Amino acid sequence: MAAIVAAHYNPHVKALYTRLCAKGKTKMAALGAAMRKLVHLCFGVIKHQTVYQPNWQPGA
Repeated sequence: MAAIVAAHYNPHVKALYTRLCAKGKTKMAALGAAMRKLVHLCFGVIKHQTVYQPNWQPGA
């Protein structure tokens, strides 16, 4: 359920979902990739004990 909402509102997950759908992946396969992306984002926030920053760039 969280991945469905994230695919509509989270800019990173939405970009991934739409890109995969445009490449011809099924909606469920793209949603599975969105779930994995969401888990990675959540894990990074928990691991580093920081607030989620949607505009974060590595090395900046």
